[in-house]
Amino acid sequence: MANSTGEDKKPALRVAAGIKPSVKCQASIVVLLVLCALISIAIARAADEPVTNDITTWGPFGVGADYHTGQNLTNWIPQMAAIGIHTLRTCYPGQMDYLADRKIRFGGLLFGLPPGDTLDARGSLPVKDLPRWAAYVKNRVKQAGGRVKYWELWNEPPNCIGPGQTAADYARLLVTTYDAAKEVAPACQVGMAAKSVHVNWLEQTIKSGGKDHFDYIVLHPYESLGCAVDHPGAEPVFLSIVPTVRKMLAAQNPAKLNVPIMCTELGYDAGRGPDLQGYALVKAYTMGIAQGMACIEWFEGIDGDSGPMGLLRADGTPRPAYTAMAQMVKYLGQHPVYLGWILFNGRSYGFIFQGEKETVLVTWAKKGKSDSADFGQSVSVVDPLTGNVTPERIHTLSEAPIIVTGVPENLVRLARRNRPNPLPWDGDYTGAKTISVTFGDTIVEKGLHTQSASNIAADVIAYGGSARAGSVPGGTVFMVDPNFLTYDPKPIEITVVVRRNLANDKAGFKLTYESTNGYKNLGWYTVPDNKKWHAVSWKIYDAQFVSMWGFNFSLGSDGDQYNKYDIQSVMVTKLDQ
Repeated sequence: MANSTGEDKKPALRVAAGIKPSVKCQASIVVLLVLCALISIAIARAADEPVTNDITTWGPFGVGADYHTGQNLTNWIPQMAAIGIHTLRTCYPGQMDYLADRKIRFGGLLFGLPPGDTLDARGSLPVKDLPRWAAYVKNRVKQAGGRVKYWELWNEPPNCIGPGQTAADYARLLVTTYDAAKEVAPACQVGMAAKSVHVNWLEQTIKSGGKDHFDYIVLHPYESLGCAVDHPGAEPVFLSIVPTVRKMLAAQNPAKLNVPIMCTELGYDAGRGPDLQGYALVKAYTMGIAQGMACIEWFEGIDGDSGPMGLLRADGTPRPAYTAMAQMVKYLGQHPVYLGWILFNGRSYGFIFQGEKETVLVTWAKKGKSDSADFGQSVSVVDPLTGNVTPERIHTLSEAPIIVTGVPENLVRLARRNRPNPLPWDGDYTGAKTISVTFGDTIVEKGLHTQSASNIAADVIAYGGSARAGSVPGGTVFMVDPNFLTYDPKPIEITVVVRRNLANDKAGFKLTYESTNGYKNLGWYTVPDNKKWHAVSWKIYDAQFVSMWGFNFSLGSDGDQYNKYDIQSVMVTKLDQ
């Protein structure tokens, strides 16, 4: 799991043959401990069916483990199996029989230095002796004896790579891995990986020679999920992950346009609220399935060395998220089919699926707001955190998601009609030339959104309701409607209208934006004074908005002492090419 500094936020279990752990990563990721890296990536449909490696049998529900919790699966795997989870990301070789007996498949992670490598330093991609790496890959695939079909290359690159190494190095390693693995087992699958939603890294890898040398894509979008859960109405940020990747593939590698995209890690810290973690889980799987994620392996099954991330506490006590997972599996089934979306009252998102036995609706209101959902007939409303079921015709929606069965046919028909259309984010800005946000007594967002904006709009009003204080947390982090601009590196102009605060304190900021090479800042801008509003603009020709960390650009200051300004408006305009 990667944060904005490129460092891992938590450890994770990684094992491989005779490979030493990187010095850079060993504080946060325990790696390469025994004979083979093993990741489960598919679901056996029933206990009496044989385990197959057909990719079409994947289901969305899974869990992961870290170094400590992965050492003894018997402590918590039975509780996962009890609610219908049969997908586990990692295991030790000695546990393969334990998992296979329970009809759980496993794959492999290739990560670290191969035995005997003296050219590459720990914590770097082993590209100085690629023949040695190829021999290592062939040996691992042979030793797997057909029990491992899916091989994920590296953990969250560009995390845990050497200084100065680039996507071109990863591309060389990817090509070598792909060719070596296919030589031994032509049917095996090789996964290209990236941290967070680092679509830029994937694109650079393909353009640097990795084209056609992968069979699936792995992401760890913790930040995007956090954005969707913590900030009002920001669900489209998370919902844009798969469409953005596919847009990149269409442009750079059309032959791989439809490869599976999965999250081998995704989670939410229960320390921020056990109920909120449960809500996050329901929203993650609902929106993940809706956009076509092949599998989401929730991090993690039980608390370990990563803090309160588990569905279970360290003593095995279930959290609300455990019950929420159980309800999602129960009602959606192992292989739900997404039918489409609806909006209650033009505001609150609803997603409809063909579940195990019937159609199922999952819906919630924007954070901090309530909404009324009139179903027109009695339906069964399930509280995912408790499993309680109540009959209702009208339900007051909140940020707490609900599961609805007995969905009226008119809503199902509407969802089917909506499915091909872009999900609106307070309007459809697909063909817009300009988007903006204006601050005042109310926030007016027209295709441009701020994190926490609606939560704090009433808290800090400056200059008689004509602006918003730049020191307000979240007030200077901006999200562009994905339907307006995502992935395409089109030239844009960003304009910010600001002035210093009433005390005329020294103030300023740096504009940081997503470029074709990741986040980039354009240097310091000093706000001149508070005598008038100052419009400052930047023409940008390498913007590439993919929401890697859940936002597209920000106004950052070097310490709170410089956040002494007020923002009147922000605007993004597409420039003529």
